[in-house]
Amino acid sequence: MYLIVGLGNIGDKYQLTRHNIGFLVIDEITKNLNTSNINNPNFQSNLQKSAYNLFSKPITYMNNSGVAVHSIKEYYKIDLENIIIIHDDLDLPFGAIKFKIGGGHGGHNGLKSLDSHIGKDYIRVRVGIGKPQDKEDVANYVLSNFSKEELEELYSRIIPHIITSIEALKEFDIDEVKSKYTLK
Repeated sequence: MYLIVGLGNIGDKYQLTRHNIGFLVIDEITKNLNTSNINNPNFQSNLQKSAYNLFSKPITYMNNSGVAVHSIKEYYKIDLENIIIIHDDLDLPFGAIKFKIGGGHGGHNGLKSLDSHIGKDYIRVRVGIGKPQDKEDVANYVLSNFSKEELEELYSRIIPHIITSIEALKEFDIDEVKSKYTLK
């Protein structure tokens, strides 16, 4: 069983923000799947289960994502190598997609929380959101909405590519996925 987690913030005002790319991907993955909701307050997550996977959108807000993921991981006894985290990445241009296991958090508070609660050796799907022109404006930038053009590209090209790559991560080793599915 895989635990596939999209990082983001709950609430309508965050729904289409750059920081919520993980939530957007989970919504697209699950919209046509036969899933059931798991309503356990200990998981602090909007959690859905399919035949072979769990899909999580933590409701702890980004900075405490690790709390939710840890509780699900422990309950279902999921190994770190079967946890896939989808998150925004300021260091990649918009639309770039990279994959890695472990590494630093790069100042990303969601990853920082995950690292402190479950360790670092989970699979990361890094989705580029670009950088603000003013480096001092990072918080406002990640919480800003995608433009109409960016949303069109996300739903027509980027998110479908991420979904395909997540399926590949379940079958192939990370190096093979990197070579076939990285977008620059």
